Amino acid sequence: MRRSYPSDISREQFEEIRPILEDATKKTHPRRYDLYDIFCAVLYVIKEGCTWRAIPHDFPKWENVRYHYDIWAKPHFEDSKSIIDVAKECFVYITRENNDRNLETSMMIIDSKTIQNADTAHTKGYDAGKKKVE
Repeated sequence: MRRSYPSDISREQFEEIRPILEDATKKTHPRRYDLYDIFCAVLYVIKEGCTWRAIPHDFPKWENVRYHYDIWAKPHFEDSKSIIDVAKECFVYITRENNDRNLETSMMIIDSKTIQNADTAHTKGYDAGKKKVE
């Protein structure tokens, strides 16, 4: 039994994306590790920004976690998303649905300084370090 980490998702949430993750590889022999633990280890690495070898020892071996990540992170068809992206979208969709929120983002923040400078950037400005060429 491993301890819980802040990056973990619940078993119920994982069961929603399990079929997507299982379909990524051929099942040629029984799994030695629970796919839930491997997925949570991938989430841990992504959230904490640590190296593969630095994942806690109560997760599966880092080589196995990295192996699955490489498979899940690669798009399997041209112009398609990776399984990690699909799983993330499913997770966001499920979370929004369970919290009675809109399924699509309803607000976007735009930096006001960027908007003010967008049209006139090529005509205005002064750089004191440059010499005037005549």
